[in-house]
Amino acid sequence: MKTLLKIFGVILLLCIALIVAAPFLIPTDTIFNKVSEEVQKTTGRTLTINGDKTLSVFPALKLELNDVHFANMQTGSRADMASMQQLAVHIPWFSLFGGEFKLDKFVINEPDILLETDKNGKANWQLFDAVAEQPTEQAEPGEAIKLPASFDIELGEVAIYGGTFTYLDGQTGAKQQISDLELVILLPSLRKTLEVKGGITYMQERFELDVKLDTPAKAIEGQAFNVSQNLDSRLVELTFNGSIAKQGQGIKGQLALNGESVKNIAKWQGVDLNAKDNAFNAFSVNGKMHLLGEKFNLEELTATLDELQIKGKSEISLGNRLAINANVDLGMLDLNPYLPDAVAKKEQPTEDDSKPAEPIVWDDTQIDLSALKAQDANVVIRSSGLIANDIKLGANQFTVALNKGVAKLSLDSFSAYEGAGKGVITIDAQNAPYKIATNFNLTDTNAQPLLTDATGFDKVLGRGSLNWNLSTAGQSQKSFIDALNGKLAFEFADGAVKGANIAEMVRKGKEIISGNFGAASEGLDTGFEEAEQTDFSALTGSFNFIKGVGRNTDLSLISPLIRISGEGDVDLPLTKVDYRLVTGIVDSIEGQGTTDDSTGFKIPLRIKGPFHDVGIKLDVSNALKDEAKKKLDDAKEKAKEKAKDKVKDKLKGLFG
Repeated sequence: MKTLLKIFGVILLLCIALIVAAPFLIPTDTIFNKVSEEVQKTTGRTLTINGDKTLSVFPALKLELNDVHFANMQTGSRADMASMQQLAVHIPWFSLFGGEFKLDKFVINEPDILLETDKNGKANWQLFDAVAEQPTEQAEPGEAIKLPASFDIELGEVAIYGGTFTYLDGQTGAKQQISDLELVILLPSLRKTLEVKGGITYMQERFELDVKLDTPAKAIEGQAFNVSQNLDSRLVELTFNGSIAKQGQGIKGQLALNGESVKNIAKWQGVDLNAKDNAFNAFSVNGKMHLLGEKFNLEELTATLDELQIKGKSEISLGNRLAINANVDLGMLDLNPYLPDAVAKKEQPTEDDSKPAEPIVWDDTQIDLSALKAQDANVVIRSSGLIANDIKLGANQFTVALNKGVAKLSLDSFSAYEGAGKGVITIDAQNAPYKIATNFNLTDTNAQPLLTDATGFDKVLGRGSLNWNLSTAGQSQKSFIDALNGKLAFEFADGAVKGANIAEMVRKGKEIISGNFGAASEGLDTGFEEAEQTDFSALTGSFNFIKGVGRNTDLSLISPLIRISGEGDVDLPLTKVDYRLVTGIVDSIEGQGTTDDSTGFKIPLRIKGPFHDVGIKLDVSNALKDEAKKKLDDAKEKAKEKAKDKVKDKLKGLFG
């Protein structure tokens, strides 16, 4: 037993001595040359070491190489495709004595890796040209290669710590870079699953990823291969399960994308959305995607943004000019959270709010529509309802056609305010000032809610039609108002004008002109009163706008007891109105149903003032002049008749 223990001790001492002496007995340069030879044979590129080379044998055989450089392709933008401060190579002991050289593990510290394409599209990551089976005809740049069936690479585990990873497109000059790498790459074989786990930093944001790729050999040879990817960060979570073909030119699969804040993503990209608290927050996108060359298709799309629900499909062209074709259903579309404060819905005053109405001030903030020139689009959008500012639409469909900075928004159909209509808005943003043209036709519409929501004017009741053909140019809300030109026409029936009982005012005016001042001591000069109104059976008219000022000369209001005609101006830039109505009381007692257009007594009314404080009063002075002139004319007529009678009497006396 003692002899056996002595023998075991001697063997142990010899092993320890061998381990200690191994770094001196095994030539380090020989091992490095073997590694470099394999790299040269496999990739056709040189691997050079400018720093120290050390070898350790315990607990495993490990070769440490410092200041390592791996050559780039000849047409690359720099000499090295990759360099690193240190490369530690773990080599299985048995591979040194067997016929096949293998690597067990790589540890890479502070690498500087460049993936790029040259101006012809050739990629520097095509590393296996030297071992590929060459076709009989010369391959095109970027064409896939064919690996021999006996060729394989078994790296085991590759760990990367620190450094940068850069992608450079030699054709477009586009450059992307990630840093602070902390990755583990598992590659047991080119014909087994490749897995990448770890974290990277891109534009100062940390991303954790988990990628699995089946049979890397297929990717090298340009065949379709399956891939699954999970990416997680503070900004976004992305999941993709699908396949990649044609060296990345063909990608299809199921895509899921979601995040907590669009605003944060935009800020990360250097864009300040300046959005409200309840806008551009949580979002999600799910759908089947297919990228083929420069065409990106997204089918069975379901997406959310804040409270919005979106379904549909789209096709995006990713060429030199972005082009979008889409057909989507937006559900109930509330745009108010996304509209600027200057035009968003204002808070309504409470009953206790005694503050006087404030003047309307058009916003002069410059609007930038230059982004319309960056892409083309043809998008069909449907929604079960739409809210923009105070305007509310029912079910609608509209088409957006965008071509080189000219946007055409066609409202193919929409229901609104118990009516229906169609319209077109054209925005020409090719050059500043921008040009806008609108053409709308609304029929069988409820006037009061429409005018209240669209303009804040709630004084007209009734149903009818409203159409306009208006154009303008500018770069702000104020400049658009100042340059408004075109025509607006309306026709309403069986309604009322709120704020004044014109028939009663006319009666009082008649009393004054007749000399009965006591019967009409009040109500001749007043503002609008909500309790008063003037009923009508028909209200028609039109406005011709020139530089924001609308001129009307054909107003007609027919009511049971009065007829009103009028003319005047609505000055949008100065937000004021100056209007003169001529009213007449119908002589016939048949009232509204009469065919008698006569108005035995006529008196003008003046509507004047800023939009927020319009006043209405009888124009008694002109009425008195008209009445005096009428009496004078009547007196002259009577005098003529009396003179004629005297002449007749004298003639009778002379001639019998």
